Amino acid sequence: MQVTMKIFRFNPEKDTKFHYETYTLEAEPTDRVLDVLERIKGYEDGTLAFRRSCAHGVCGSDAMRINGRNYLACKSLVKDFGANITVEPILGLRVIKDLIVDMNPFFENYKKILPYFITESPIPEDGRERLQSQEDRERFDDTTKCILCAACTTSCPSFWASDDYFGPAAIVNAHRFIFDTRDEAASERLEILAETSGVARCHTTYNCTVACPREIQITKAIGEVKMAMVTGKV
Repeated sequence: MQVTMKIFRFNPEKDTKFHYETYTLEAEPTDRVLDVLERIKGYEDGTLAFRRSCAHGVCGSDAMRINGRNYLACKSLVKDFGANITVEPILGLRVIKDLIVDMNPFFENYKKILPYFITESPIPEDGRERLQSQEDRERFDDTTKCILCAACTTSCPSFWASDDYFGPAAIVNAHRFIFDTRDEAASERLEILAETSGVARCHTTYNCTVACPREIQITKAIGEVKMAMVTGKV
């Protein structure tokens, strides 16, 4: 099929504002949007800039807006968008060049929620790992699937309004540790999330859940964090 791809372009070395460039080429319906972008960069316009790494939906580096919604380009098939495809950078983060955005504010917010195990308990005497039941694991299993692609956070109107807001991805990763029975810093994380830039800025628009390429129930996880803050129970 013939595909017309309209791509957001911005080169800070020569552009004062962004513009769009259009490319028309042949593609298979089962090609991924990333495949088409690679073809454009490799054979039509080597100046096109975008991020990609594993190309299998694991690294999360190729999150972008495709026909107005956040997706991973490597998991998005041409046939799902039709013959006319518009590709833009994710919103709420400064554009560095073309489809590449500055991810530093996103990762700074991620770091604030202490995304690592914190425990003062001694290592088990038998030297084995800290064990937990399958039921305990299921409590936070969904939120372990986050790949930090920022698709959820950059689809959030509250984040568009202010990048001080921690954003859905940071709260999802806080959930992953708050409800892990092996971790002992739940109260500390809840206190961090109680700040004005925390969960209070979530207005439950569900954009994040729709945007997540890993199908994490983000709005549900944020609701559970809010409930833990109110009840003091995890």
